[in-house]
Amino acid sequence: MAPRRSDPEALVAALRTGDRSALARALSLVERGGEGARAVGRLAFGHGGRAYTVGLTGAPGAGKSTLTSAVIGELRGRGEEVAVLAIDPSSPFTGGAILGDRVRMQDHALDDGVFIRSMATRGHLGGLALAAPQAVRVLDAAGAPWVLLETVGVGQVEVEVAGAADTTVVVVNPGWGDAVQAAKAGLLEIADVFVINKADRPGAAETRRDLEGMLDLTMSMHDAGVEGSTSWRPPIVETVASRGQGGDVLWESVLGHKAHLERTGQLAERRARRVEDELRTIIVRSLEQRALGIAGGDRFGALHAAVVDRRTDPYQAADELLEAASGASS
Repeated sequence: MAPRRSDPEALVAALRTGDRSALARALSLVERGGEGARAVGRLAFGHGGRAYTVGLTGAPGAGKSTLTSAVIGELRGRGEEVAVLAIDPSSPFTGGAILGDRVRMQDHALDDGVFIRSMATRGHLGGLALAAPQAVRVLDAAGAPWVLLETVGVGQVEVEVAGAADTTVVVVNPGWGDAVQAAKAGLLEIADVFVINKADRPGAAETRRDLEGMLDLTMSMHDAGVEGSTSWRPPIVETVASRGQGGDVLWESVLGHKAHLERTGQLAERRARRVEDELRTIIVRSLEQRALGIAGGDRFGALHAAVVDRRTDPYQAADELLEAASGASS
């Protein structure tokens, strides 16, 4: 008998046996947020810890979806199963993922060793900062050994999500523009591997030179070259994903970074830091939710009037609301 759509316990039990429809429904609960998402996250947590996550980010039009498809092909060629979580902007009309089922990855749609899911922010409390790690946890519990996180853009949220992976791949194109803009987007800080996609176009050599120069400057400020250093210099890989070129070299670079993290103990450190960040986010969002619940009451109105009349200051008013929220939770 199929698990009920809204029964987290039955869904998690079923997805752990390979039930794809249960996996899809569990991810829908996670995407919507609320108590259903919390329940699925709690139940999946104890069954995970094995999946390795790879984030792929870069400017729109860089060819990330085509590159992701090439990586899927490379993994399947090695006999590996893979799950893909494609982070899309939310539709302002439906709240759903605008890019839907990612038509550029449909070559793998009928492959039982591949699971592809698009995720939008929708109304999730905390947005993608909470929904994405919960979704990865569910895919991990379902037995996916590799999870690819692909983001559409390079906004703050997308960069944070991709940067929360074990290995982060930043995709650029020849003639990618001013390096300062890339630094502003936070790409240099999160990149573990750089990919120059569409490398058959003019300007690929110049783009590599620019990246190498920036890496030289960045690494010189760390302990690169020092004996015993645990620094990692991101390799620069050239691909032509539309022709299936370079996917093997990219994946070897990912595996090289994974081995480096495991050898130096940084993989455990990264994951511990991610859990800390997630825990802090959950605490902040929970407090926010409780405070906003009080914000609809008379107490908020009275405090608001007191601030407007300068009988108190915003900080004092906020402290009183947080105290009330804390008291309401006890």
